[in-house]
Amino acid sequence: MTTYRQPGVVVTDHHFPVPLDHARPDGEQIEVHARELVASGLGDRERERLPWLVYLEGGPGFGARRFVGTQAWIGRAVREFRVLLLDQRGTGRSTPANRQTLPLRGDAAAQADYLAHFRADAIVRDCELIRRRLTGGAPWTVLGQSFGGFCAVHYLSTAPEGLERVLITGGLPSLDAPADEVYAAAYPRVRRKNEAHFARYPRDAERVRAIAGHLLEHEVTLPGGGLLTVEAFQSLGILLGSGEGTHQLHHLLEGAFVPTPAGPALADAFLEQVQNHLSYAGHPLYAVLHEAIYAQGQGPTAWAAERVRADFPEFDAAAALASGAPVLLTGETVHPWHFTTDPALRPLRETAELLARRDDWTPLYDPERLAANRVPVAAAVYHDDMYVDTAHSLETAAAIRGLRTWVTDEFEHDGVRAGGPRVLDRLLALSRDEL
Repeated sequence: MTTYRQPGVVVTDHHFPVPLDHARPDGEQIEVHARELVASGLGDRERERLPWLVYLEGGPGFGARRFVGTQAWIGRAVREFRVLLLDQRGTGRSTPANRQTLPLRGDAAAQADYLAHFRADAIVRDCELIRRRLTGGAPWTVLGQSFGGFCAVHYLSTAPEGLERVLITGGLPSLDAPADEVYAAAYPRVRRKNEAHFARYPRDAERVRAIAGHLLEHEVTLPGGGLLTVEAFQSLGILLGSGEGTHQLHHLLEGAFVPTPAGPALADAFLEQVQNHLSYAGHPLYAVLHEAIYAQGQGPTAWAAERVRADFPEFDAAAALASGAPVLLTGETVHPWHFTTDPALRPLRETAELLARRDDWTPLYDPERLAANRVPVAAAVYHDDMYVDTAHSLETAAAIRGLRTWVTDEFEHDGVRAGGPRVLDRLLALSRDEL
């Protein structure tokens, strides 16, 4: 363990060996990293008396956010908890899984078999091993953001004895919707976000059309070697689901072109920013496992987002340009072409294809156990959340006994970051029935 100080907190880095396959606890081990934060100024006895709160980040494929001191909700949390920020397996400082490390596993089939152990079920079993080592067996509070909330619902389904309470922000999944249904609900939400953006920033509609037209006529390479196809450009619409995303997108679009001797060209500064938004180099598991988080024994996901997109022709950029309609940006979807355009994903194309064909995914949620739930649960559900369908979330909320919801349009999907202490305060109060 390594301990150091940041403003207002004492930070300790932990490293835990866990089984790659929890069905074989004596088999291969990987490492999971977690960062403990406690308020500075506490003595050993005071610190040890605090209950634990473990934070599960959104994703899949993202390590826990690197807070500095008491940023965001941390200052509120350390007033009454020892906070554990978990780098879920394969992310952050946990044993990495990416284009550089996965070839150590062998061929694409071996890589796919390895990554099949990186879903919510394995993450929760990691949590249970870590909890017993840290708390001596006492239950803890889980705070799950987005995909972290999906993990929390799996936790309630399989190991509720480890939970003191559960707090979920923008992360109540459907208990039974297959990937096709998830994306069929998503595309209309994304269309509404486009319409709202163009209503706020009317000139951006023409800017998007101009960029899409340019990309259909020119091959554009990003600074890091990625290809900026029109479909890749459209995927910048993922920004529209966060609180500041519409404004970030506007600032990006308004500086897209510069004059050159050969005519207007996409600016280097624009391309650099686009690369930062689109590259999966820092979180490849997000792309590789994205549809697998919805797979529950209903057959292969088979590139559901790509197949369902065909049912929404308004997202066809070439057709929109030809008809004079707005070119719509897309949202949180992963497509086969990602594994061609992005250098961080190209070596994983065959692995991703095998995962898309996989048909032996096990169910993640237990409706009967959730209907009998006795763990206090509170969830923030964001009105018209672009990433997680609000109707699906409310159906799940009604299916989990005792769950209390806070439905709000004050925040977008990243409310736990934007709202910080207020969001955490509200969920803790709901979970304690204090409102």
